[in-house]
Amino acid sequence: MKVASAALILPLMSQAANYSAKTAHVEGVDVVRLTDAAHKTEVTVLPSVGNIAYRMMVNGKNALWVPYEKLSEMKAKPVQAGVPFLAPWANRLDQDAYYANGKKYRLNPELANFRRDANQKPIHGLLGFSPLWRVIELQADHGGAWVTSRIEFWKYPDLMAQFPFAHTIEMTYRLVDGVLEVETSLLNQSTEPMPVGIGYHPYFQVHDVPRDEWTVRVAAREKLTLSPQLIPTGERTPVQFPDPLTLKNTQLDDVFSSLIPGADGRPQFSVQGKKEKVTVTYGPKYTVAVVYAPPGKGFICFEPMSGITNAFNLAHAGVYKELQSIPPGGQWRESFWISPSGF
Repeated sequence: MKVASAALILPLMSQAANYSAKTAHVEGVDVVRLTDAAHKTEVTVLPSVGNIAYRMMVNGKNALWVPYEKLSEMKAKPVQAGVPFLAPWANRLDQDAYYANGKKYRLNPELANFRRDANQKPIHGLLGFSPLWRVIELQADHGGAWVTSRIEFWKYPDLMAQFPFAHTIEMTYRLVDGVLEVETSLLNQSTEPMPVGIGYHPYFQVHDVPRDEWTVRVAAREKLTLSPQLIPTGERTPVQFPDPLTLKNTQLDDVFSSLIPGADGRPQFSVQGKKEKVTVTYGPKYTVAVVYAPPGKGFICFEPMSGITNAFNLAHAGVYKELQSIPPGGQWRESFWISPSGF
């Protein structure tokens, strides 16, 4: 089933036994809902607000953290919440410029299409709350429910002015057996290799104990040393957290590498309360994890990243050797999975 535009989502529905995928118009916002009846799980996606997954309701409790009760508030004043996508760079750049293929590209602040952090560094790319996503497939069958949305980045002059690599992005949310897969593909339509610096900044919560009693598992061997402006210095030190780590008296805003594979070969990060638990599983091309858990806030972020913070510039400087790249005409594809349990 094809849907032409996120801005004009029709009341469409695909259903097969346990699973359904449907569109709705709620409080002035077009949404997509994926439902897994057997696991009492419903995922709500906002294509016109950065294609963010806004809710993952499990037995009536949201495994994702959002500060708003109403979708209309999120539409009017969107903030980082749910599952935001970060591209074409994730986290910070150390300047209003970046390097690719040995050449320096300068950002144009007058276009006003990127954010800055507290230190005035460009942060989280160009697409955080973009209305440009278009739903291209909405389906449910006996194996799951999914929605695929697309941005044809190359069509938009203001985007290309900041990152002049013609490419198309597709994102698929797929709900199967109570687990949400988030799959991303990048098609490089440029004549030069395209560096990959994308990531996600998902916000998670459990409800059955206070935040200070949450326990966290960090599946990494190394932590990157950061400057006062939260830019990696190039130094890495062994992770020395207890396993599991209790969040009481703990503040996390750290970048981790050398991720530790789990039993299935994929790294797993998790937060757990008394019984409730959210596990985030990384596909192999997400080689870096940022973990963010500020004190006094009722969330934790396990952020899948294709590279470290400031990857483009640190790769050019010879400090970072693992920057991924897509050849002309090539495609990059990877997933991560969100698995709530005990809700």
